[in-house]
Amino acid sequence: MGKLFLECLDRKVKVKKITKAVMTVLGQVSKFKAELIFYNSEEMHNLNRNTRGVDSVTDVLSYPSLDGIRGKILYPEDCLVGLEGKYIFLGSIVLCEEKIIQQAEEYGHTPAREREYLIIHGLLHLFGYDHMTEQDKKQMRALEKKAIAILHPEEAEEEK
Repeated sequence: MGKLFLECLDRKVKVKKITKAVMTVLGQVSKFKAELIFYNSEEMHNLNRNTRGVDSVTDVLSYPSLDGIRGKILYPEDCLVGLEGKYIFLGSIVLCEEKIIQQAEEYGHTPAREREYLIIHGLLHLFGYDHMTEQDKKQMRALEKKAIAILHPEEAEEEK
């Protein structure tokens, strides 16, 4: 199994289990890097408006460095543009902590659990998955559920 190093310079965030779950679900075998950034509501609003033309605060934004990789097993020799040393650089994920706290309350779980889900969601975007069509959304949600089931088998049992 491959490895994914998710670098966060803003704060200490435990991501090792999350990245391992995503790598397992996707069956990736190479070494990857991505960056995780935290913004406040105002910064996230500006970023969303400036990069996507959406004039609102959002919970997560992903900026992939590679195109056309969805569903593919990646190797360094196939990704010459996105290489950073021996790692394939996937891109950046930006999270809004204020939205995480608000949504955690809304959904009835902890901010840590919401953050975990949004990191999974962001990583899947970096690997080329999206939710623009109903079929794409189903595929992405299924992968998210598989990753969550690895991290929280008790939740998967509750759904049965």
